[in-house]
Amino acid sequence: MMELTVSGGVRFCDGYTRREMLQVGALGAMGLSLPQLLHQLAHAKSRRAQARSVIILFLSGGPSHLDTFDMKPDAPEEIRGTFRPISTKVPGLHICEHFPRTSRLADRLVVIRSMHHTSGNHPAASYWMMTGSPIARPAPQSVTLSREDRPHLGSVLAKFLGARRRGVPAYVTVPELISPVGPPRPGQHAGFLGAAYDPYRVDSDPNLPDYSPGELRLTAELDAGRLQARRSLLEAVNRQAQVLADADNVAGLDPYLAQAFDLVTSAAAQSAFDIEREPPAVRDRYGRHTFGQSVLLARRLIEAGVRLVQVNWVRHDNGKGGQGYDSHRDHLAWCEKELFPPTDAAFASLLEDLEARGLLEETLVVLMGEFGRTPRFNSNAGRDHWPQCFTVVLAGGGLPGGIVYGASDRIGAFPTAQPVTPQDLFATIYHRLGLDPEALIYDQQGRPYHLAQGQPISALL
Repeated sequence: MMELTVSGGVRFCDGYTRREMLQVGALGAMGLSLPQLLHQLAHAKSRRAQARSVIILFLSGGPSHLDTFDMKPDAPEEIRGTFRPISTKVPGLHICEHFPRTSRLADRLVVIRSMHHTSGNHPAASYWMMTGSPIARPAPQSVTLSREDRPHLGSVLAKFLGARRRGVPAYVTVPELISPVGPPRPGQHAGFLGAAYDPYRVDSDPNLPDYSPGELRLTAELDAGRLQARRSLLEAVNRQAQVLADADNVAGLDPYLAQAFDLVTSAAAQSAFDIEREPPAVRDRYGRHTFGQSVLLARRLIEAGVRLVQVNWVRHDNGKGGQGYDSHRDHLAWCEKELFPPTDAAFASLLEDLEARGLLEETLVVLMGEFGRTPRFNSNAGRDHWPQCFTVVLAGGGLPGGIVYGASDRIGAFPTAQPVTPQDLFATIYHRLGLDPEALIYDQQGRPYHLAQGQPISALL
């Protein structure tokens, strides 16, 4: 192979540097053919990370696209409801009147109006939207977390990219996992990747006076000296356990414990999780409610170097948060009073602050739920589950703003242009982060899986 000398080093006639060809040689030892290796290099060279971090605002229950970002003002009232569309900064893009602050930021948004999948079941649909893949377990078994499952997006980023700064977790969920009627639902942890890539769970409401980030706080009974002594003991036990594990070809002790020790002694983590450091006026702007303060905490965590934060809209049937975005009854009144004002305040404040701090360009914000709501109201003045067509809103992460991608029919029932699956959405997100959607991860039996089995949305690359 002829080589050419260019500034910056030797480049072969096919365009690869000596360093890259050495990588090919190293990878070849792993059993890949030369064409496969060159394919991998070509894809790696064409991908440049345009986003470094992700914030997912998960509106648990399923927000109505028809009453938010894909309104149908010309449809009959039993379809469109009573909310009115308002103009935004983007000509031709109208959104609900109850999102006035978001409307002024529309030039930062990508509104995907053609999302769709096939599951109207909350746990299965949430899993699909958080892992990018349909759940393999049958319905009666698919309502709880399992190590057989695919990993959450945050766990994948924790494995491939890690935290952006030392001393903070890579993946955090705020304020709690989604568990409206029982145990936490599937798709919210690392699944078969293992506990080392599970999220750090706050499990506390940052809007309450007794908010605490949990494990991060040292107590009077456990000061730094005693903690370090315990860590030394753990490391000694771990070393012995690993010797036994290697001999028996089994896993050693939980690797999450070492990370937990690091977090407890990290000044950066202590500061990032301390929402009391925010000025009262800033906290007011996000909204003095669970969602608003959770989104503010997410901004603080991203600033501190966390790779991905998921903020869940809290809902518990007959408990805190009530039906949340699962508005099967009194839909319009519930949206106007309980759902839309807090969402608008928190979402708009987040985008404003990220931009003011120079972080929006590198932070991909995803506003979504597990599915949409039915075009027609039910007998209880509610809207029911509708996965056949719904909306996801993106912002930041280097994306061009002021875009509406895809379209739905006249009543918002089905996509009519540029349909997008969760697999496509995940492939797009991975691409924005500089990861190859075709990269492989392996389950506990060594079976390979692509990160995403969809196609990146070319208009958003």
